Amino acid sequence: MFEYREVIWILIKKDFKVRYRNSTLGFLWSLLNPLAMMSILTLVFSTLLKAGIENFPLFLLPTLLVWRFFAIGTSMALWSIIGNASLVTKVYFPRWLLVLSSNLANLVGATLEFLALLPLLLALGMRVSWLVLLLPVVLAIEFVLIAGASLPLAALNVYYRDVNQVWDIALQAGFFLCPIIYSTGLIPSRYAILYSLNPMTRIIESIRKIFYYGALPTAWDLLIPLVGGLVLLMLGYAVFLKLEPKFAEEI
Repeated sequence: MFEYREVIWILIKKDFKVRYRNSTLGFLWSLLNPLAMMSILTLVFSTLLKAGIENFPLFLLPTLLVWRFFAIGTSMALWSIIGNASLVTKVYFPRWLLVLSSNLANLVGATLEFLALLPLLLALGMRVSWLVLLLPVVLAIEFVLIAGASLPLAALNVYYRDVNQVWDIALQAGFFLCPIIYSTGLIPSRYAILYSLNPMTRIIESIRKIFYYGALPTAWDLLIPLVGGLVLLMLGYAVFLKLEPKFAEEI
């Protein structure tokens, strides 16, 4: 991969330009979107439904950011092959670089979102501690998970354009199946173990412990998504290599 570092860098810059092309506010939309969602959900769950969660905005915002990292990362990468049809059909290079560069651009975006919204998190009452230094670790683990999901999605989308619609529905379901707007304490005990094996559940819980509870994530909080991401990455890469030879014909 090191020999393709210049290609990756060019593709990352291209991804950023395309993402904010013809947008007046540009990167600011990356901040306004989670803030607007936080405000709406706080109004609904904290005021209208009286969820009873103390400091609901701080409870919610960090988890929204990691969910956006996953949702946007996989959704953008899903189009990475089709969106670069001219490169795929005219130039030879490992096609998985297109998926990787999309994921890396999203990683940079997610990191900038956290940094830009950190003052707001502090204003909302976040405890300042060394635990914030664990954020890169959690994002790196989530990146592996995103890359593992992105490879088969991008490959399958070349052959079956319905994959985009199916994945949109899966993300909508995942938003409510993961503990973003509620605590894991609401999960019935008979489902607790199965629920905790969801890698994104562990990612979200890790971020919430760091930013909301001021607690150290457990080894399982980090190990489960890491192992799950690595397994998914190997399987996704195998699927990608299987489907790659006919990309140019199908685009």
